[in-house]
Amino acid sequence: MKGGACMKVLMFGWEFPPKIYGGLAVASYGITKGLSLQNDVETTFCLPKPTGEEEGFLNIIGMNQVPVVWRDVNYDYLKSRLPNYMTPEQYYAFRDHIYADFSYLNVNDLGCMEFAGGYPANLHDEINNFSIIAGVVARQQQFDIIHAHDWLTYPAGVHAKMVSGKPLCIHVHATDFDRSRGKVNPTVYATEKNGMDYADCIMCVSELTRQTVIREYHQDPRKCFAMHNAVYPLSQELLDIPRPEHKKEKVVTFLGRITMQKGPEYFVEAAALVLKRTRNIRFIMAGSGDMLDAMINLAAERGIADRFHFPGFQRGRQVYEAYKNSDVFVMPSVSEPFGIAPLEAMQCGTPSIISKQSGCGEILDKVIKTDYWDIHAMADAIYSICTNPSLFEYLQVEGKKEVDGSISCWVSANTKPFIRSFPNASSPCPIWLEERTTTMPFLLPSGVQVTSSAATGASAASPFPSPAVMVTKNSRSPVFSEHTARPL
Repeated sequence: MKGGACMKVLMFGWEFPPKIYGGLAVASYGITKGLSLQNDVETTFCLPKPTGEEEGFLNIIGMNQVPVVWRDVNYDYLKSRLPNYMTPEQYYAFRDHIYADFSYLNVNDLGCMEFAGGYPANLHDEINNFSIIAGVVARQQQFDIIHAHDWLTYPAGVHAKMVSGKPLCIHVHATDFDRSRGKVNPTVYATEKNGMDYADCIMCVSELTRQTVIREYHQDPRKCFAMHNAVYPLSQELLDIPRPEHKKEKVVTFLGRITMQKGPEYFVEAAALVLKRTRNIRFIMAGSGDMLDAMINLAAERGIADRFHFPGFQRGRQVYEAYKNSDVFVMPSVSEPFGIAPLEAMQCGTPSIISKQSGCGEILDKVIKTDYWDIHAMADAIYSICTNPSLFEYLQVEGKKEVDGSISCWVSANTKPFIRSFPNASSPCPIWLEERTTTMPFLLPSGVQVTSSAATGASAASPFPSPAVMVTKNSRSPVFSEHTARPL
């Protein structure tokens, strides 16, 4: 960093642990945790409705505690009403930056808007309210760069950029083409495209997603970058979870949102084909979603209900217990921007089958890949792993080696030689430096660029007119993630 300056990041997100609705919370946690280890990066994370139980390594702003309508509230009353992450002084500072008359809005006695949390029926209203509040936050906070996660926060990121003039980096965890199997919601699409149009840098979780952004949203390839997800090393507590040996019956698991994006029906159909060959396999579909009832009915229609289990939504340690209790993990996603679950399963020594339409397939080799629609190939792969001990052992050992070898948790001192200062950089820009075992996203301040004598093909000056540059040693550039409860 030039002159020892601290890079300040204003980050907008919709989810954050311990309240986990899905992979978005996990990704947000991983990135902010990684940045916190830099010592010269300070992140302020804006969240619709914090629980107050978030970890203290970053600044949390609860957007439900930021006033948008002026209220004459005394100090003592504020102390009794505000949560522990918001002080009366902070409330007054935000109040001083209300920029318009929002008295027509539905606010509480503090002049703040309430949020339901998660994904309520009035989601678009909450997204709009979030962006209004972002205008207050952007006027009051001091920051160098804006980072907005997923389409829900793009309007907030755009508003903050218009207010501050600071560069905007958006993080594309998925597009509506993924979530809808191509039948995009025009309102969602418009929100996504507007965010991309205003963004100075577009971070995509895979090359698959990057190409979707370029092709379907008509974005300049020069500002679009594929930044693959990764996983943390397992804690000792998770490593110590016993792995049962299934001699009589093997266990095959699907874990994720039971929605059309995830292809759950293909898993059920493949299971039915496997069970025509042997009845010594049990299938588990762990998770929740709008297709759960349909999948229960489909399993019954195929005559496999006695071999099929639906344990519901899994979280925390339960996720890893499910992985370790499985002989095969299957992710048959129709369109998967990345898919962190197979990496987690492989960490636990569970062979994995993924669809060729998954972004994680770009960095994983020690897996079996099938087309999501090819239920016969999927069934063959499941049966082979369950009945061939040599194949199981190979995928178990080599798969774990592959994931463990690409794990990047924090930047060590080994990456410091990569950073060099150059005076001609016009604006802050996100840089990702890659070491085989030490990778994380860097956010560098104005006047700082990167060079690396070790990085093949890297040069001191950016070849891109965009403020975003990427310097890597190989094709693997993981961003942080941790455990999953509901993969993206």
